[in-house]
Amino acid sequence: MTALRAQQKLIRMVVPLTPGTTPDTIARAIGPSMQAKLGLDYVVDNKAGASGMIGMSYVAKSTDLGTLMIVPATTVTLPLFYKMIDFDVINSFTPITQIASTSFVLAVHKDIPAKNLHEFGVWANSKQGLFYASPGNGTHHHLFMELLKQSVGVNLEHVAYKGSSPAINDLLGGLIPAMFLPIQIAIAQRDSGRLKIIGGSLRERHPSFPDIPSLQEQGAKNFHADAWYSVWAAPKISLALAEQYRLAVTESLNEPSVKESFAKQGMLLKTGTASELLALTKAESELWSQVVKKTNIKPA
Repeated sequence: MTALRAQQKLIRMVVPLTPGTTPDTIARAIGPSMQAKLGLDYVVDNKAGASGMIGMSYVAKSTDLGTLMIVPATTVTLPLFYKMIDFDVINSFTPITQIASTSFVLAVHKDIPAKNLHEFGVWANSKQGLFYASPGNGTHHHLFMELLKQSVGVNLEHVAYKGSSPAINDLLGGLIPAMFLPIQIAIAQRDSGRLKIIGGSLRERHPSFPDIPSLQEQGAKNFHADAWYSVWAAPKISLALAEQYRLAVTESLNEPSVKESFAKQGMLLKTGTASELLALTKAESELWSQVVKKTNIKPA
């Protein structure tokens, strides 16, 4: 890290979302270890706004070797929903590593007469004018349901709320029959008897919640929807420096305190090489492009 130390005094981990979001939580969890391993000060810089585009634009234009960012998988879909983007969601950054994978679940109101995907599909398709909730266009909650609709033909229309809390409140209150939720949120509401869980979004059952069957094993062909997170750096840094960052991030994620924090949030540690992250991002971009095209969603 000699060249970096000669030019930089700190690592700036940009989070293009508000404090308290999952990327922000991850950034702060790995901070102490990253600082120790790289021998540089480490700060988390929340640059929220415009669905993450303000922070991502900042990183895309940065010439600072110490600028990194943590983003959710949904950033690859930004061009599908917004026309005015001044960066390329894949090529404007240097890939470092994927850091985590997590499951969403299809959750329904407690009074819905369904215990599995087949029963839910039969019930939903027997009704008219049913809606599902999401915190907004292009969120995991939105895209995962559209993918499921295309996989099994369930009859639900989208209503976008301004944030997760009002959407979840209407789900619990019975105004909305179904939505996708992060597994740790849904588990708490299921255990309190306020909703039912139909199935998980990952291809296989979540290892921490083996009682929840995946949607794919219930007949949703090729359904695998992963809310993953990754680390990227400013453009044009060297491959050697990118690899040093990857090692520091990976080692930090393996700290016992970080692993414990991940487990509490239902997240699975999943790292890899820069080339693997790039391949994953391109594959996800193609997947969601096809989903959005079939849904006929137009960018704003």
